[in-house]
Amino acid sequence: MGVTEGLAQVRENIARACAKAGRAPGSVKLIAVSKLQPAEKLREAAEAGQRAFGENYAQELRDKSAALADVEWHFLGALQTNKVKLVAGRAALIHTCDRLALAQEIAKRAPAGGQRVLLEVNIGGEPQKAGVLPGEAAALLDQVRALLSLRCEGLMCIPPAEGDPRPHFAALRELAARLQLEELSMGMSADYALAIEEGATLVRVGTAIFGERPHR
Repeated sequence: MGVTEGLAQVRENIARACAKAGRAPGSVKLIAVSKLQPAEKLREAAEAGQRAFGENYAQELRDKSAALADVEWHFLGALQTNKVKLVAGRAALIHTCDRLALAQEIAKRAPAGGQRVLLEVNIGGEPQKAGVLPGEAAALLDQVRALLSLRCEGLMCIPPAEGDPRPHFAALRELAARLQLEELSMGMSADYALAIEEGATLVRVGTAIFGERPHR
């Protein structure tokens, strides 16, 4: 299956999941995760109408955003403070702000109009994963909101690989409601339909669109 066909199938699945949940298809933004994918595949997706792309590596986002400038870029990977300069201003939305030191560096590098961010939440409390713990999210949100050049719009999570992701998606939705945040970045190729049913507003889909990614 080519990129255009994969993209059409994902869009159809999104529409079906929205209908099942009683939601408008326009309430979910599809982010095509193009990590390690060649530029020609991204161009094919863009020609098929895809406008939002996501990258996991700072240098890759810098390079691809220069090569494909008329689309919206999202940063989805773990972000080191010394790589913020490659991302801030190039990414419309940084999904992985998970600590004060990182937020402060993003704020320092933010473009004139401010930088939109999401808080990454370690929703399963997994010791090997990045993200603020759910019980500490409110305190981090207060700290981020005090940085005037940042606009925190919502939460992001990657649920545990094993087991049903639904309870984790529901927990993130409930946390966002308590914090009065609207955006929910959750769901990837294997589980984005479930995430939509649980309230996702941003889904991050790579393999289902582009096929298996090349090795780095």
